[in-house]
Amino acid sequence: MTTLDGPRLEPAGGGAARQLVVLCHGVGADGHDLIGLAPAWSHAVPSAAFAAPSAPEHYDQDPYGSGRQWFSVADRSPSVMAHGVRAAAALLGSFIDAELERLALPATAYVLMGFSQGAMTVLFTGLRRPAAPQAILAYSGALLAPETLESELRNRAPVLLVHGEADDVVPVVRSRDAERDLRAAGVPVEAHYTPGLGHGIDEDGIRRGGVFLRNAFGEE
Repeated sequence: MTTLDGPRLEPAGGGAARQLVVLCHGVGADGHDLIGLAPAWSHAVPSAAFAAPSAPEHYDQDPYGSGRQWFSVADRSPSVMAHGVRAAAALLGSFIDAELERLALPATAYVLMGFSQGAMTVLFTGLRRPAAPQAILAYSGALLAPETLESELRNRAPVLLVHGEADDVVPVVRSRDAERDLRAAGVPVEAHYTPGLGHGIDEDGIRRGGVFLRNAFGEE
């Protein structure tokens, strides 16, 4: 079975970790793409360890590169995307469990964050886990397989959606649709749509993520 791995950062405050933040990158990148967020957010959650696993597959649209993908986007039909994210969720779930065990943490002492395809993956994964994350942060993503959410929902972890209104890769309407569908399922949602921002994370998005993390873990 494929196992995930990637860069990690230990708690900024020193000592044993009390929480875990898992960062999931976008298509064509790898775990090093998002681990750079950890130093910025570690000030908000100094007791948290960070892990940024690289996705399980080589990026199939650049076979000679080093990029990774959680699932192929060569065929973007909803059924194919749903099948792909479901397979990725199983692997990500195993990684989360292994990291929590490695850090000797309780089953719910974690947060999931993702960007773009990583955001799609953490939204799908996090809400279907019996051991709920403390929060899910989804940047520039989408809610895949919304038609199965009601029947498969295992928790109602709070969700932060952040999306640039000028995103020409994953249109902002995908997060607006996600907000609507999550609210309909009773999932608490905080959403921020940034005028003029394309497919990326700006300083305001990082700041909002830090506040959401601090609140999720009950940090003062």
